[in-house]
Amino acid sequence: MTLDDYMNKHFPDLMLCPPLFYSWEIGIRFELGNPPMFRIDKQQYMEQVYDRAISIYKYLHKESDEIFVVTNAHFADEPNLIRRKPKVYRRYITNKEVLKGLKHKVIPYVFADVYGIDDFETHRFILKCFGRDIKYMSMIKAICNNDVAIKPKIYHDVFFVNFTTGTIFHVYDDRGCDVVSNSKTALMNLYRDYNEWILNYDRSRIDQTLGSNFTEGSHSI
Repeated sequence: MTLDDYMNKHFPDLMLCPPLFYSWEIGIRFELGNPPMFRIDKQQYMEQVYDRAISIYKYLHKESDEIFVVTNAHFADEPNLIRRKPKVYRRYITNKEVLKGLKHKVIPYVFADVYGIDDFETHRFILKCFGRDIKYMSMIKAICNNDVAIKPKIYHDVFFVNFTTGTIFHVYDDRGCDVVSNSKTALMNLYRDYNEWILNYDRSRIDQTLGSNFTEGSHSI
């Protein structure tokens, strides 16, 4: 099954671009970094960001899961790079045989409606692999580093579409990450066990969606 086939069947009309949480009914938005802490102790701030992002990823993805690693890349100033594999794949995929299956397609600019631009394009790279093929710890750290002047960093949007569990995971920056699913059941344990990390701004909506099956006092980190 291709990514398009999977998305059309399980996530119809959902565009793989941020913000996932506000584009799909069933989801959770987590807070990774505490903004006041960044000004006080940047190292401590990033340690929390890494810990939370990696913990949530590990909770959602097993080594045997089939996963689409999807990258939206924009090469406005570097047109010669469109055929080069983003560092996402060259550095963070362990199975080089799997890389032979990397797909590249050009799609309409995913932020066209946001910025009112219709003469630009998004280069989408798609790799189907297993969880065990991904150096997820260093990869997620690089994604989190993008906006805080820390290297290595990944400046493209990367989505982990878990074919096995029916979830999509996306770290939008060091502040937070989104998890969406095609069923409430797939997110109930995550909602229970990481309830304290839910972004308070969106908590009421998340509680309305997932809280009916949640027993108060049963969550833990």
